[in-house]
Amino acid sequence: MKVACIGGGPGGLFFATLLKRSRPGAEVVVFERNRPDDTFGFGVVFSDATLGAIDAADPVLSEALEKHGRHWDDIEVRVHGTRERVGGMGMAAVVRRTLLTLLQERARAQGVLTHFQHEVRDPAELDDFDLVVVCDGANSRFRTLFTDDFGPTAEVASAKFIWFGTTYMFDGLTFVHQDGPDGVFAAHAYPISDSLSTFIVETDAESWARAGLDAFDPSTPPGPSDLKTKSYLENLFREQIDGHLLVGNSSRWANFATRRARSWRRGKWVLLGDAAHTAHFSVGSGTKMAMEDAVALAEALQEAPGSVPEALRTYEERRRPKVERIQDSARPSLSWWEHFGRYVRSFDDPTQFAFHFLTRSIPRGKLAVRDAAYVDRVDGWWQAHHEAPPLKTPLCAGPFRLPSRRVTATDGALRGPDGTEIPMVAFTGRPSPAGVWIEAPDTEQDLPLALAQVREAAWAGAPLVGVRGGTPLTRVLVAEETRFAHSLPAAVIGPYDDDSATTLLLSGRADLVGDSGVDTSGDAK
Repeated sequence: MKVACIGGGPGGLFFATLLKRSRPGAEVVVFERNRPDDTFGFGVVFSDATLGAIDAADPVLSEALEKHGRHWDDIEVRVHGTRERVGGMGMAAVVRRTLLTLLQERARAQGVLTHFQHEVRDPAELDDFDLVVVCDGANSRFRTLFTDDFGPTAEVASAKFIWFGTTYMFDGLTFVHQDGPDGVFAAHAYPISDSLSTFIVETDAESWARAGLDAFDPSTPPGPSDLKTKSYLENLFREQIDGHLLVGNSSRWANFATRRARSWRRGKWVLLGDAAHTAHFSVGSGTKMAMEDAVALAEALQEAPGSVPEALRTYEERRRPKVERIQDSARPSLSWWEHFGRYVRSFDDPTQFAFHFLTRSIPRGKLAVRDAAYVDRVDGWWQAHHEAPPLKTPLCAGPFRLPSRRVTATDGALRGPDGTEIPMVAFTGRPSPAGVWIEAPDTEQDLPLALAQVREAAWAGAPLVGVRGGTPLTRVLVAEETRFAHSLPAAVIGPYDDDSATTLLLSGRADLVGDSGVDTSGDAK
């Protein structure tokens, strides 16, 4: 059997090694257009809880993290001059180049042929191979070349991001939110060695443009970094990194694209890693996902040694649902980063801001398992402000008062457990003394209409906005527009258990949480 891997990143090298180990007689060749020691970006980070499948196939990653990486348990959130920490996270990171070197050594020792500085330009070069694994990254040339077969799509985020390193040593995963003269910028930072940390900065397009950071041409060939941005961010984050310098490595601004493909297969060709899928770096690790793809593809080929098409079908059927779950879970986090400037400005209290940030992807109950003392502090913060637990805290909305934050919703009212009601009417745009229902859309692309309706309801003097329908994410986005842009209380209606309802209240995403008979089938989306 002859197998070609287009791309010598972690996914391609790991797959080549696993396949060669299971089929010593196979000819496995990796084609990489860059040199062996070329790498873009800085570090790769992994959760302790997600390495099982990779370790079972080959402990190379755990060995790299143990011998060369940095491990931590806490996440730190910095905002408004304070630092909030939550433990129980269990994560580790390593320099990307170090991991690549170890994977290259593993592949060579197994008998994999590696051709560096070799870019495959014509598919005909690979006609005599039995299998071609396309693992050439998020900007895959061959995924684009065979677009009719793979059917690639991309959702491009509005936020801008840029990837630097810094000589300042963070002691774990740290999120730094910095309000500057041009807008809010935030950094995702974590240590990757004894002398270097990764430092990824995000901001919104308006702040980026106001800061004059739109002059660098990101379409230039890899190599030069955006030095104007480097200087600007060193000055902006000076106190946060104790005056240390940022380190560039082909560092230039981009917009994150969540990539999917209708099919991962085309005859003997198959997509792996970022060529097939991406998930936002605030939740998903592209390197981990690519290495898990490698394990699944190698296992599928071992189970169907005589049929490449059957093996590829098995690989996609097994991996696609897992990848899509990760992508779906990453979407609320990506959405948070698209709006984070609003949250920094809206939350004066660092305790609530940090909880709001952490619960973009982890509900209160799961946080309590990881760090019960932290959740107790958040609960205590609410109790100190309201003198009652979240679900039992009374609410005043204009002339209306409810004895608690749990409600039952009908078309005509929000009803508390004691029978007290807030009258509700459908949105019409006309003044009304009652609360107004806004229907959340099924997709984020359709949000502008709902947000415009919130604005009109506020102008018309509505005392409260109720949000129902749509998906959990779109309901929250409409409720946040209500609360943060128009300072109105928001009731979010959906199938929420007590933990989810408490999370929405503590995080400032809602003022009331209710259930109703409204069709919420969008929750499965």
